[in-house]
Amino acid sequence: MQYVNLGRSGLKVSRICLGCWSFGNSAEWMLEIDRARPIIERAIDLGVTFLDTGNTYSRGRSEEILGEIIKERRNDLIIATKVFSPMGEKPNERGLSRHHIMRQIEGSLKRLGVDCVDLYQIHRWDYETPIEETLHALDDLVTAGKTRYIGASSMDAWRFSKALWTSDRIGLARFVSMQNHYNLCYREEEREMIPLCQEEGIGLIPWSPLASGFLTGKYVRGRTPGSVRYRSDSSLAKRFFKPEDFDVLEEVVEVAKEKSVTGSQIALAWLLHKGVVAPIVGATKLQHIEEAAEALNVRLGSDDIRRLEAPYKLHPIIGYP
Repeated sequence: MQYVNLGRSGLKVSRICLGCWSFGNSAEWMLEIDRARPIIERAIDLGVTFLDTGNTYSRGRSEEILGEIIKERRNDLIIATKVFSPMGEKPNERGLSRHHIMRQIEGSLKRLGVDCVDLYQIHRWDYETPIEETLHALDDLVTAGKTRYIGASSMDAWRFSKALWTSDRIGLARFVSMQNHYNLCYREEEREMIPLCQEEGIGLIPWSPLASGFLTGKYVRGRTPGSVRYRSDSSLAKRFFKPEDFDVLEEVVEVAKEKSVTGSQIALAWLLHKGVVAPIVGATKLQHIEEAAEALNVRLGSDDIRRLEAPYKLHPIIGYP
């Protein structure tokens, strides 16, 4: 395993992050604690120290599962979670108001069984709450020792720039990471968000690095998918499976064959060659996390990267409103 700083912060994280959205009970393909345990333990044995979850994943069940499994190894790990999405039906049970943030950090800490998380992230932009209110609340959490760093997720680049500027202007804790939607089949982030993050020293930790499994190579052009994930995740078919996406996938598969590795390893290696700190890899089988760790050893030359990128075509913005 390799370890690098998360952006310009002093926090060291593993170059593979284990995403914990797949641990829970809100979809038939998700894993409860008995099936999640061997995956999390194997990831840690492989040197993965960075684990990402969210309060809204299976309404907190993902945090509970993670907290139960890592309780004896907490000090060795970097734990990240999120706030924003609805956690109830009442008006104040969503968003990035001080009220919601202060209540949700307590819930996350309790479910995770910890006194402090390492990275607390805003899951999306709140169009109804002033960013100053959100940043003051997050800064208070850092001061109170309930989170060590703060991060953000998918949003417009200009809004993220405004948030960074506001933190600098007022003298508040600054976002150190951006968890954005970025993979070989969705590269719109290269236009504005990624250059902004590079300029500002923000660590990139993209979600869906394998395009929800599309880039693994298990799907074939012209063949109706039969996987449980495809049947139960309506967003998958909407985001990918266009002819141009299969153009990219088929190049990934071809390069993988030439290097005697898997399609997922090629897709992850490409991200690691593009300046990403740690792709957030979801896993429902042991081999998923093992392949991800081995992707660190895959070397791509300039010709490989050119081939992988050549088929890409413009996409509409997906992943946030």
